[in-house]
Amino acid sequence: MANSSAPGRRDFLRRSIALVPASAALGAAGAAGVAGTADAAAAQAANPPAAAPYTPAYFNADEWAFVKAAVGRLIPSDAEGPGAIEAGVPEFIDRQMDTAWGNGGLWYMQGPFAPDASPLFGYQNPMPPRELYRASIAALDAACRQQRGGKTFAQLDAAAQDEVLHALDQRKLQLDGVPAKDFFDMLLQNAKEGYFSDPIHGGNKNAAAWAMIGFPGARADYLDWVNRPGERYPLPPVSIAGPQG
Repeated sequence: MANSSAPGRRDFLRRSIALVPASAALGAAGAAGVAGTADAAAAQAANPPAAAPYTPAYFNADEWAFVKAAVGRLIPSDAEGPGAIEAGVPEFIDRQMDTAWGNGGLWYMQGPFAPDASPLFGYQNPMPPRELYRASIAALDAACRQQRGGKTFAQLDAAAQDEVLHALDQRKLQLDGVPAKDFFDMLLQNAKEGYFSDPIHGGNKNAAAWAMIGFPGARADYLDWVNRPGERYPLPPVSIAGPQG
């Protein structure tokens, strides 16, 4: 969420990529132009060509409005680079809903479930992620309507949206029938994954997030750079599918 007193956004996001599974960044669920500098490449990637609007395959209109509004506040755009919206994070999340991950097919889902168990015990909810998203968005919008003048989350202004997200994160807002903090943690993690994922998964459009932090992506050969510590890598990031931008 936006905060003018926070450390530089580029540094924050560079640290955040360490929390994103390598599979999400390169194969799951960024670096200067060849003829220019790394900053020039980042600027080019931050202003990609216009593309046709994405039509969600899983989320309905109200859910889609929430996802876009929420991730837009979690990773807003600024002078450092694109935000979650520009980077395609909503598309990444929507596409994940129809994967084995979204359907809870990657772990044991028969219970018993222990919501207060250590994260070491894995996912602890009878609803797979796609169902948790659906139920949590409905419950959160209902809470917003009740507490904030009949408006859904997406209809609130940015400051009010930040207040709601902070309340979820700090366990100060409870949702009917769903674990609010667990949902917030999943949403934040998915936003980071979408922002730093390989572009083939829908997020990180034109590898703009990789370019912003200087991550080279899925390049196959770094032998020319093995003995050149401290030098800035001059080539733009590459997706599994090939060059971007």
